[in-house]
Amino acid sequence: MVRKTLFLLGGWICVALGLLGAFLPLLPTTPFLLLASACFMRGSPKLNHWLLHHPRFGPILQNWHHHRAVSKPVKRRANVMIVASFALSIYLVPLLWHKVMLLTMLVVLLVWFNRLPERDNPPLQS
Repeated sequence: MVRKTLFLLGGWICVALGLLGAFLPLLPTTPFLLLASACFMRGSPKLNHWLLHHPRFGPILQNWHHHRAVSKPVKRRANVMIVASFALSIYLVPLLWHKVMLLTMLVVLLVWFNRLPERDNPPLQS
């Protein structure tokens, strides 16, 4: 019971962060929604079903769950946000080795992310 409650709490926190990410430029939406879906799978299949069939977020999540792919617009937005957030971080940190570390992480993340297959979001499945 405690475990289920923790998964539900974690899922709702991730949904809230994902919703904030839809409006705040440096907060990612999709990773939080994927995490929320994973929590809801373990805590409440009913809430997971709701999230997977949400008109805005459902197609993105289903595309990932069924094909391990992202759509071109999602990939484009994510690339812009990744580069913007890392650029800001690199600008703000004072130490050179931190800048090099962040730049290395940026390159690795972009290479991995851009190798993901692209696929148009499917229509919502019942």
